[in-house]
Amino acid sequence: MKISVTGRSGRMGQTVIAAIENEAAASLQATHDSGEDLCSALSDADVVIDFTLPILTDELLTTAVEKKVALVIGTTGHSEVQKQAINEAANSIPIVYASNFSTGVNLLFHLTQKAAAILGNEAFDIEVTEMHHRHKVDAPSGTARTLLDILNDETTTSYENDVKHGREGNAGPRPSKEIGMHTLRGGDVVGDHTVMFAADGERFELTHKASSRMTFASGAVRAALWLEGREKGLYDMQNVLGLK
Repeated sequence: MKISVTGRSGRMGQTVIAAIENEAAASLQATHDSGEDLCSALSDADVVIDFTLPILTDELLTTAVEKKVALVIGTTGHSEVQKQAINEAANSIPIVYASNFSTGVNLLFHLTQKAAAILGNEAFDIEVTEMHHRHKVDAPSGTARTLLDILNDETTTSYENDVKHGREGNAGPRPSKEIGMHTLRGGDVVGDHTVMFAADGERFELTHKASSRMTFASGAVRAALWLEGREKGLYDMQNVLGLK
């Protein structure tokens, strides 16, 4: 399968290129970096893997639809308008759009949904923490936001009204429906995520820690290979892994 990669000079771009080179079923078609011609990079590619910044997304979607090239999008921090544009592009081409391509993290998503469905938020208080390297620009991380969306869906809460980002001063007693979100940044941490369910007398925690970007890059290549022959539509890693 011929795969093109955007963000060639970025940490994830370099790791994705290495993952493609390690995969016998894939070959590197072309790479792209800021200021270069995107149309040329997508020419003759079967799929494009994108780990860049939201500023590239609009052009990427337009070009991919025009050339009928499948997409794997790992970029996070998109606006609601951009998310809608991704949905619309999926009416023309197959797209895997995920906040995290790690197999372990996608199992964390699956287990978080199961735990929230069983434990709820009446007897259990729910808190989410995430930590990444000092260079990460969006907060909370896309993975943490996915976890929050799962928790909101299972507990009939909302991100806008019930998620509390950190606490400071005399915050008062914790509201029963509140979901705490705490973002840490520092060093070279690849990605740590924890979901905690705390009740009187017991605490249940789900944690995933990534020590190498290769776990995300390999997952993205796996998603690219999965797209071969796939019908147009919007997919995520839960689809790729057969978890839904």
